Amino acid sequence: MSLLRLVLASLSLWATSATAYPFYAPPPPQDDTPVFSGDAELGFTHLSGNTNSQTLIGKTRLTWLTGDFTHSLRGEVRNVSKNGETSAEQYLVAGRERFDFSGPHYLFGFARWEKDRFAGYDQQLSAIGGYGRQLLTGERHSLSLEAGPGYRNDRLRDADNERLAVAYTAFDYRFGFSDYADIAQEMSLEYTRKNTTARSLTSLTARLNSRLSLRLSHEIKHNSQPPEDASERTDNTTSASLLYHW
Repeated sequence: MSLLRLVLASLSLWATSATAYPFYAPPPPQDDTPVFSGDAELGFTHLSGNTNSQTLIGKTRLTWLTGDFTHSLRGEVRNVSKNGETSAEQYLVAGRERFDFSGPHYLFGFARWEKDRFAGYDQQLSAIGGYGRQLLTGERHSLSLEAGPGYRNDRLRDADNERLAVAYTAFDYRFGFSDYADIAQEMSLEYTRKNTTARSLTSLTARLNSRLSLRLSHEIKHNSQPPEDASERTDNTTSASLLYHW
């Protein structure tokens, strides 16, 4: 609960940007990119009457530049309850590094901590690094691919911890079909000898002004072989959120 209070306190100070980049190293900085910037996203629904339920989705990210390095920190929280019973509770904290070479090449690395109450794990800690390439860079289209090896420690509730080698690959595609709106598709795949974890985020973002945007998104996380006490193999999250960028 202390982590939940920490994230909620952050959300009270931040309200996200049109570019959350949940899986990948941040994009290359532009000439006018500020040295320090922040993003935050908040979605909340509450139903009362015949059905009493509430859903909270919050995401935050800080980014700063040092020479050819781009550093970023991010946090996420999801909580869903119905008639007083929690049906989803997820937390994530991650840090990422990106080093740009001349041209479209870059190196990346990230460490990620996850806790999902209903996924069968007490917590998961991952560290992954590798090579990326920016295949498309333009006013309308952007496409990047990245891949590399990694390590993951899965802490199980009723069994020994599992230490796994990871093979990781991901892509990020964005299409700005107008000056005020864009569509993004991000996917990643993490393969281990125990299971394969696939993540996907599809989003439509409409900018209201230079700071505020509205986003519709659908996020999927699939584990091919979760622990036996996991509720489901696949989590789907569809949300409408307010985004703020500074």
